[in-house]
Amino acid sequence: MALELKDVAKIAHLARLQVTDAEIPAVTQRLSTILELIEQLQAAPTDGIEPMAHPTDAVQRLRPDVVTETDRRNDYQRIAPAVEDGLYLVPKVIE
Repeated sequence: MALELKDVAKIAHLARLQVTDAEIPAVTQRLSTILELIEQLQAAPTDGIEPMAHPTDAVQRLRPDVVTETDRRNDYQRIAPAVEDGLYLVPKVIE
C-alpha cells in the first residue's frame, strides 16, 4: 500500500506531529515500507495455527505454599500507640 504525500501530511496533522514539507517525502517512503511489511505478514498462511500466549511456553518454578514466618502480630501491637480489637488506631486525616 503506497501512501501519498497529502495522506502523510494529514496523518501527521491528526497525530499532532510536526513534519516539515521537506521531511514529508522521506516519511512517506518509510511509512509505505512499513505498510508493505505488514501486508507481507498478513499474507502468511496461518490456517490451522493456534494463537500462543507466549512463544516459548515458559513455565515458572513454584515453591511450596507454606508459612515460613511466625505470627508476631501481638508483639507489634504491644508497642503500637493505639490498638482496639486487633486493629491499629490512627488519627483521622480526611474530614
